[in-house]
Amino acid sequence: MINRLPAWFKQDIPNTGALARMRLLSQFNIHTICQEAKCPNVSDCFHNLRFTFMILGDTCTRNCRFCAVRKSGRVSNLRMDLDEPYRIARVVRELGFNYVVITSVTRDDLSDGGAGQFAQTIELIHGIDRKIKIEALIPDFSDNITSLKTVVAARPSILAHNLETVKRLYSVVRPQANYAVSLEILSQSKKFNPALFTKSSLMLGLGETEGEVIETMQDLIESQCDILTLGQYLAPSEEHYPVQEFISIEQFKKYEELGLALGFKAVLSGPKVRSSYRAEEVCREILTSYP
Repeated sequence: MINRLPAWFKQDIPNTGALARMRLLSQFNIHTICQEAKCPNVSDCFHNLRFTFMILGDTCTRNCRFCAVRKSGRVSNLRMDLDEPYRIARVVRELGFNYVVITSVTRDDLSDGGAGQFAQTIELIHGIDRKIKIEALIPDFSDNITSLKTVVAARPSILAHNLETVKRLYSVVRPQANYAVSLEILSQSKKFNPALFTKSSLMLGLGETEGEVIETMQDLIESQCDILTLGQYLAPSEEHYPVQEFISIEQFKKYEELGLALGFKAVLSGPKVRSSYRAEEVCREILTSYP
């Protein structure tokens, strides 16, 4: 286990603009994965109006060992907040978003996994302005294809689903998830809408080898994934899965070059990169290069 962070993980203290936006979200009882997952970029992203809304509440029904989001083994205690999509749409309007990223906790207690809430949130934001681009970062919906169709039919600009780690580590890091199912979500999304851009993300430093990372990239390419992000895993606490290695900046650069050579349309690779990092710029680049 490695505890000391490299110098490049120094974080800025949130400025007044970022703090004001955090207060607004708290006022509207809206959650972000940025805050719940303790993202190292939270100050900079909030300052620049780049954050990821987290729908379906703040409590997940799964127990991934890398994640800081609150977890519950008693799904009967969870509820559905039907007003949540409307509050998010109001904040999008008030803050003047041009690009919105929406993710969620995993809700295995819901028959559709929360797909309907995703679709309604997307549709309400489109109702504000069809020019607003939306990226939907979805869970696996317990391999419910109908739920996937529901989100794709709402027409997000980008459909994201994260593998998070290499296949070998799933049983340890993501014991309630399935590597093959996650790949299938990406490939099925293309079948439902061939024009849809898809995206996935990997955390590095969990104990994976370079060969396993390359093999995972190849699996993603075979699943028609368009965009890949690679970032350094940081353990949220001593109770979470420990960091096994800090990946060098040079190695991140190598992975970026390998990913582009394999055929990804865009690759973001660096220590502080997260799934939604620079999402708007990547989407703009993709839409310009592949209209």
